[in-house]
Amino acid sequence: MAVSTEDPLSGLWKPSHLQAMHYGSDTVKNYLLSYLPSETSKAFIITGSSLATNTPLISQIESLLGSKHHAGTFANIEQHAPIDRLDQATDAVTKDPSIDTLISVGGGSPIDSAKAISHRYHQKQSKYLYHITIPTTLSAAECTAGAGYTDNTGTKVSIFHPELMPRVIIYDCTFAKETPQKLWLSTGIRSLDHAVESMYHPNASEAPTKQLCLSAITQLFEYLPKSQKEPWNQGYITRLQLAAFSSLYGLGLNMGRGLGLSHSLGYALGSPYGIPHGTTSCLTLASVVRLQAQKEEKAQQLARILPYIGQARTGNDRKDAVQVGDAIDSLLKELGLDTTLSEQNVDEDQIPKIARLATKTEGGDFYDSVVALVRSKL
Repeated sequence: MAVSTEDPLSGLWKPSHLQAMHYGSDTVKNYLLSYLPSETSKAFIITGSSLATNTPLISQIESLLGSKHHAGTFANIEQHAPIDRLDQATDAVTKDPSIDTLISVGGGSPIDSAKAISHRYHQKQSKYLYHITIPTTLSAAECTAGAGYTDNTGTKVSIFHPELMPRVIIYDCTFAKETPQKLWLSTGIRSLDHAVESMYHPNASEAPTKQLCLSAITQLFEYLPKSQKEPWNQGYITRLQLAAFSSLYGLGLNMGRGLGLSHSLGYALGSPYGIPHGTTSCLTLASVVRLQAQKEEKAQQLARILPYIGQARTGNDRKDAVQVGDAIDSLLKELGLDTTLSEQNVDEDQIPKIARLATKTEGGDFYDSVVALVRSKL
């Protein structure tokens, strides 16, 4: 049953446990220490090897924390957060009773890993860890109380609890400028995926959720191409970080465990085939929008996007929703992000498995439509 409805206009918004969101240049250097929960806090950093070895960012944070606040660093998080790495990090945190804070640095995998570590820590110690996150991509994983990790079978496991929401988000454009351009832009499409699928999410409230999403869509369409042309422009970086925040934070605790078909396909393609989630959104979003345009209620919400990307509505919701999908395709081509399943080393014989994972069914009209969609991306 939907929490929010259009006719009559009614809804419910439940905010998350986020306490602060800080953005700008040098925000980590200037404000990180002020966000530690106490004067005696000990923080454990969660990140990936690329940031730790190829950039000065992690060493900067370690120096900033100093011996007073730095309890350790786990720099071996991998794409899609494999469970063996979570076990190693959780064991390291659990062994030191002075640790009360996790600082995640990076994209969706380190951020989700920190949430999962807090979840597993709670299972052992009956309390959650305070979480400060410093995102360096546009995945927007920092904006939810949910997390995903990959179990030993390669299956994505989802967890959700209000206490898993980071307490502080620090967007620092000097950190984000270290992110490789393709990763930066593709995770921007992931944020676009969040915003678009939130428009027809049954729990999405008109305010602030859909209003924030429409703003995010405008900003992403405008600033992703600008950022591609001027990747060093800190103003563009910050605008995109705020767009990523707006794309997903507005759902708050209304989100539950999922968004829509594009995300379901992303999970079916991501962990099993080693495809980054930014790339899965590049593969699926436009086609999913055109498919959902055939459903009247979803077409009504998708059609609302058109004027926010500089195009006029025709009055035909289904036609306008299809045009939104076409506009997303055009944006992908402009950014050089259009791709195929074949280019991602996914063969045609995998289509039934992908459709089954995405739909949780093995037949029927919906399953058949998803099979056709996936086949069109070969």
